Amino acid sequence: MNRGGGSPSAAANYLLCTNCRKVLRKDKRIRVSQPLTRGPSAFIPEKEVVQANTVDERTNFLVEEYSTSGRLDNITQVMSLHTQYLESFLRSQFYMLRMDGPLPLPYRHYIAIMAAARHQCSYLINMHVDEFLKTGGIAEWLNGLEYVPQRLKNLNEINKLLAHRPWLITKEHIQKLVKTGENNWSLPELVHAVVLLAHYHALASFVFGSGINPERDPEISNGFRLISVNNFCVCDLANDNNIENASLSGSNFGIVDSLSELEALMERMKRLQEEREDEEASQEEMSTRFEKEKKESLFVVSGDTFHSFPHSDFEDDMIITSDVSRYIEDPSFGYEDFARRGEEHLPTFRAQDYTWENHGFSLVNRLYSDIGHLLDEKFRMVYNLTYNTMATHEDVDTTMLRRALFNYVHCMFGIRYDDYDYGEVNQLLERSLKVYIKTVTCYPERTTKRMYDSYWRQFKHSEKVHVNLLLMEARMQAELLYALRAITRHLT
Repeated sequence: MNRGGGSPSAAANYLLCTNCRKVLRKDKRIRVSQPLTRGPSAFIPEKEVVQANTVDERTNFLVEEYSTSGRLDNITQVMSLHTQYLESFLRSQFYMLRMDGPLPLPYRHYIAIMAAARHQCSYLINMHVDEFLKTGGIAEWLNGLEYVPQRLKNLNEINKLLAHRPWLITKEHIQKLVKTGENNWSLPELVHAVVLLAHYHALASFVFGSGINPERDPEISNGFRLISVNNFCVCDLANDNNIENASLSGSNFGIVDSLSELEALMERMKRLQEEREDEEASQEEMSTRFEKEKKESLFVVSGDTFHSFPHSDFEDDMIITSDVSRYIEDPSFGYEDFARRGEEHLPTFRAQDYTWENHGFSLVNRLYSDIGHLLDEKFRMVYNLTYNTMATHEDVDTTMLRRALFNYVHCMFGIRYDDYDYGEVNQLLERSLKVYIKTVTCYPERTTKRMYDSYWRQFKHSEKVHVNLLLMEARMQAELLYALRAITRHLT
């Protein structure tokens, strides 16, 4: 595929939205469009987010203290539904963008742009184009990768693999980047870059999963025109992001009364807890359940959600607007299921062989001081965050549910926890939620409001934002584990 897009014959099947310049299929039936919400999210009513912001003075303090832009942006407003977590997030992001570290400030923002471009996340690209220029970045670099120093260009391969298939990263990729020569990376620089890449790939998942609206900024920033492709446009709501998710409203998910859906989930949690206390599954049975869940994840999304699009429409013929593609190479490279059918079997990443707590954390801290502590605090915060509520129910222990969400993301990236019973994933995560998780984690740019609305219909928006925070951090940790394991192997 050419950097500018697909073949001429494929291009004839598409047109550009005149408002946001997003690519649409000509054969789509355009339904009556709804107006875009005016708040920070296209998925969450504005009043819910605004109420949280007006009540919480802590959010305003955090923005003054840790926001690089110095304003309450849409991501921060939505995350402020969980102020405890927001503090950990902003502190770690501020550290990697602004505090002492191996990389110059403009490099940090350019790497953020490269990471966001893998998912065509124009919201984050626009934000960091602005920051790149404010920190003294060379405007010419914004014309595309051919204008940047070779050493930045050399990050392309690891950016691509980390974003879509991190299990393919080997010590050879690391050696190639750190080998001696004028364009080499030192190990501390590379660790800083990897942390930034993983952070912004995962943040793109949050942006799309939470329906973050574009900032209401003028188009011109420091004389440089910002990219005009917005994440969400009227054409998205009219066409459900141009993907006909027939199965989301069809029989695959079943039209279940949302109240009974909630009660059924509560009942399953209770039953699983009782079963867990009665008897523990054998190691062999646990391994079998992981393999079963891994294989079943193959049929989530690709077999259902994109039912009306042939596979190649996304992989080969999809046209990425040049505004975004200038920052990446091989734009058609995307996620492929870890347990892909008919391909050579990849070894499962056994979590206890290389854990964040025992291995990744200390390596990161050694090469890029203090970031390990900040990331660790953020991972623990999101994993343990609970208000002991589920929709209208109070005094509920949601540990089991949070663990299922986190471990399902890692399962899709081939990471297995020996002490976890993956049978729980199937019991706790309904099919519409699995579709949503896989889309947000693996193909975030395809997330639609209908997917967001289709699961946990009785739950509060703040609870769904909590889900998105868990997915984002689980994804970031998975990427880091693969990259740091490769760096460790390079060092030994």
